[in-house]
Amino acid sequence: MDESEDVPKDFIKLKSEKLSVDEVSELVISPYCGAVSLFVGTTRNNFEGKKVIHLEYEAYTSMAESEIKKICRDVRQKWPSVKHIAVHHRLGVVPITEASVIIAVSSPHRAESLEAVTYCINTLKASVPIWKKEIYEDEYSWKENKECFWANSEK
Repeated sequence: MDESEDVPKDFIKLKSEKLSVDEVSELVISPYCGAVSLFVGTTRNNFEGKKVIHLEYEAYTSMAESEIKKICRDVRQKWPSVKHIAVHHRLGVVPITEASVIIAVSSPHRAESLEAVTYCINTLKASVPIWKKEIYEDEYSWKENKECFWANSEK
């Protein structure tokens, strides 16, 4: 395969079905890359001493996809050797231990892909309009990302 045939691609998906680490990591594999770095955010069973039953996510889908595309563009400017980027985020109900978000990045060497994955998740939490609701045994709470710029601007 000629490297020009393996052009950099971004794979962005917001979906209500269960996310697959294998599916997302396979999207970014390239014969020109020696590294695939992953971040998998899962639903934990507790928060500040409360028992979490599950999470629910809502999004302003078109804007969320647009913001994720911006993140991918930023990654390519900061780390030009990055080949492929995949960002899959689940919407709706996410049970305990299941993935809410999976981010995968491929690059020739590990440093770039590890840094890019960290940048992706931190920037996603700060700027993408996806909202999380934690459902506890006897109550629920909409969660605010500490990183979220619009939440901090109103205080």
